[in-house]
Amino acid sequence: MRFSHAASHTQAIFDDEHVISYAGLAPALRLAERCGLDHLVGEHLALGVADGVNAPAKVTSIVAGMACGADSIDDLDLLRHGGMDKMFTGIRAPSTLGSFLRAFTWGNVRQLDKIARELLAALAIHTPLLPGADVLAFLDVDSMQRRTYGYAKQGSGFGHTKIQGKSVLVRGLNVLAVTLSTPLAAPVIAASRLRGGTCGSGRGAASLVSESITTARAAGCSGTLVLRGDSAFYSADVVAACRTQDVRFSVTAKLDPKVKAMIATIDDAAWKPIKYPRAILDEQAGGWVSDAEVAETSSTAFTSRKSKQVTARLIVRRVKRLDKPARQGQGELFPTYRYYPIFTDSPYALVQAEEHHRDHAVQEQINADLINGSLAHLPSGHFAANAAWLTCAAITHNLLRGLGCLASAFHSRARGATLRRHLISVPARLARHRRGHLVLHLPAGWRWQPAWINAFTATHGPPTGRTA
Repeated sequence: MRFSHAASHTQAIFDDEHVISYAGLAPALRLAERCGLDHLVGEHLALGVADGVNAPAKVTSIVAGMACGADSIDDLDLLRHGGMDKMFTGIRAPSTLGSFLRAFTWGNVRQLDKIARELLAALAIHTPLLPGADVLAFLDVDSMQRRTYGYAKQGSGFGHTKIQGKSVLVRGLNVLAVTLSTPLAAPVIAASRLRGGTCGSGRGAASLVSESITTARAAGCSGTLVLRGDSAFYSADVVAACRTQDVRFSVTAKLDPKVKAMIATIDDAAWKPIKYPRAILDEQAGGWVSDAEVAETSSTAFTSRKSKQVTARLIVRRVKRLDKPARQGQGELFPTYRYYPIFTDSPYALVQAEEHHRDHAVQEQINADLINGSLAHLPSGHFAANAAWLTCAAITHNLLRGLGCLASAFHSRARGATLRRHLISVPARLARHRRGHLVLHLPAGWRWQPAWINAFTATHGPPTGRTA
């Protein structure tokens, strides 16, 4: 590709008042309007200070900026350019939005959390957000440490995180999130909570799991619901929260002496090979030849708390250790294994239940999307402001996911950065043909024009609802 004009004959002038850079905000905010975001904020969010007035317009401005890729309060100024004030009203300046966020108390953050949960339920009604939720859905709980710099951030402290597979101490704030997905749908955020940087991963998880279960049911997950988590959430309270609300659980068990003793009782003939990296399908034998195998037994957990002790399946995956030979040509005397135990009451067969648990890694997609988007930074020194920022990031993620579901099958599972690039960051020129009639002139030959038109038509036509 080469220039068509000489550099001396090329000029750049920022003077067009009818061009916008983010035409995709039109269908995105129409979808938010249809799902009642303004109404929910006006009904539930009540900040008792002057900076908290006009909360619906301010929350919508923050969500719109995040949808365009803003990852700090100053970046929200990207909404104020060209013809944006001709297509939207009530756009607020970054300084106003920063003062609004700093006016939040922890109670206001909890109000915003309720708004996020109810908006997700509305999105599930107006978009095909969770196909197959009436059969099987998964809740995945996980935490991540977000790095902060300096000592001005309230609540920041040193906590464990993994960088390139190694556990290190990082100064920051801790995010606890529960995602909701189905075998056919990409995950959305059912609940989130910001915590101090020094807290353990499982702190407050039971209450957040209870909230997410209620949200999942409201979003149409009427079939089997399975909670998945790693060993940080292997606790009596988390399992009790699931059993109280008729939800299955599948959590990684801690490899303590009791669990090791249970694994030792499994007969060698009970181990079944599974599809795993480097596995080979033997068509004649009708099965997999693999260095990974699974087996199961039963186990009673949390015996120190008699009222909450649980007896369920202990599914174990073992993988051969690939130790280097001591000398050239020296063979293996006997195989050694690494063991990965899963404590679960899943109703599915052994191999399928273990495979479902491994799919818990889908949670990392949410973490990556948030880090690559609005949660690249925690922008304020105030803890409650950062907590509100996190909830707005969850609202934005779910809104973009709903927009992608309306656009195409590809975009229904695409990453957040892809959705912004294909559907939101589309330049357009605004034109008025008559009073109250606005036309968006978009680039000819836009690669993702059919998907964009699908989303635009779905949000600007008569609303469609999910049948009961």
